[in-house]
Amino acid sequence: MVDSPTAPVSMVSQGLLSYMAGEGGYEQVAFWYDRATGLRAIIAIYDTTLGPALGGVRMYPYPTEQAAVLDVLRLAKAMAYKSAAAGINLGGGKAVIIGDPARDKSEALFRAFGRFVHSLNGRYYTATDVGTTPEDMVFIRQETPFVAGLPEVMGGGGDTSANTALGIWEGLKVCIQEALGRETPEGVRVAVQGLGKVGYRLVEYLVTAGARVTVTDVDPARLRRSTERYPVTVVPPEAIYDVECDVFSPNALGAVLNDHTIPRLRCAIVAGGANNQLAAPHHGRMLHQRGILYAPDYVINAGGVINCYDELEGYRPERAAARTRTIAHTLAQVIALARSEGLPTADAADRLAEERMRTIGAVHRTYLRP
Repeated sequence: MVDSPTAPVSMVSQGLLSYMAGEGGYEQVAFWYDRATGLRAIIAIYDTTLGPALGGVRMYPYPTEQAAVLDVLRLAKAMAYKSAAAGINLGGGKAVIIGDPARDKSEALFRAFGRFVHSLNGRYYTATDVGTTPEDMVFIRQETPFVAGLPEVMGGGGDTSANTALGIWEGLKVCIQEALGRETPEGVRVAVQGLGKVGYRLVEYLVTAGARVTVTDVDPARLRRSTERYPVTVVPPEAIYDVECDVFSPNALGAVLNDHTIPRLRCAIVAGGANNQLAAPHHGRMLHQRGILYAPDYVINAGGVINCYDELEGYRPERAAARTRTIAHTLAQVIALARSEGLPTADAADRLAEERMRTIGAVHRTYLRP
């Protein structure tokens, strides 16, 4: 599940430190091996201008160590931009554990990972991601306070998928109004790729609002759950790109928008919850050239990190939801900037995120005694 096969490959030829010092811009990459549990983990911190880095820990059986490094680097950068665009005071980081979550999980493994997190002394907060759960965070919490995504019974925000789906829903309505001129999603045709926790919740929003929904997933159980509950049309995974629709909503793997899939799209809008949807930066320009309105992934899917940020302040569900709904305003700003300057929305989002990091960084240049 490496989010992009074209992640920063220049790092391979340059070497990691040279990449970090050059085009990468990363602050820190840390590696950890625990002999007792066999834990092999990497934490990447992209930027801490706005606050401590926050990003989930992904557990996946990467085919090579290089694949794990490439994944954690790209995800860490995306988290920095996500937090900056969302207007919250967090930097960007990410962690990966090399291992099979179906076979290799244990209390000792996650507690060893907690020691790793704690060794960074608050520069990085971890949370759930692909392959990890709130229950895993409980083990990590026994070794470090620098963790979010804890179960609600422990005062945490629990599963972040509800807020992630809420943010996508709010952003999607902005896109529908902008690109289709419609005030409501009723009758809008939406092709949903991926029926995990976020995609499934998004389908519920869409069907309730009267949208016409086509779905796909590689997991038959997920498809069955959706078809038993909602009036949706099912297509094979590879056919989803060819569905004639108003909205294509990627909610599974990253890098699904690439040289091969973008020419096949038959939609006016791309808006979904998957991370790193663009296989490479020029794919944002390809969508722009085709006249397809793209909701930048780290803008529209920021509900999860917003939920974790609220948890660090003492979790209040209503406050987290209210903050998540501001994604609609942020996305409208991105679209307005793109329209006014003729930019792809992906570039406009980057500009807004980078400007916030730059201006707050300038404010922080003033010394204040701790």
